[in-house]
Amino acid sequence: QVQLVESGGGLVQPGGSLRLSCAGSGINFSFYDMAWYRQAPGKQRELVATIASGGNTNYADSVKGRFTISRDNAKNTWYLQMNSLQPEDTAVYYCHAERRNRDYWGQGIQVTVSS
Repeated sequence: QVQLVESGGGLVQPGGSLRLSCAGSGINFSFYDMAWYRQAPGKQRELVATIASGGNTNYADSVKGRFTISRDNAKNTWYLQMNSLQPEDTAVYYCHAERRNRDYWGQGIQVTVSS
């Protein structure tokens, strides 16, 4: 079966850093476009960052310059490096993979930024 499993979340102080990982299994994701989303309670889920199969990246304005999305096709894994974290970044983060009309979601992982 196909699975996406996030890891690396937790509690961090403002200004700190975290690195989220999303490990795929069941299929080869090298031809998929990958992304990270986040959702805070009572808010809409928002797109944080994307990385296409060809390597092009895009970021939400709120995280541009602080977050970096990357992928390791040999490990079937993609990452979100989060620096200079602020309380506004607190949310459940979800990894996502898409190819044409087929997509997969991770279960979500909590990131809390608080002093």
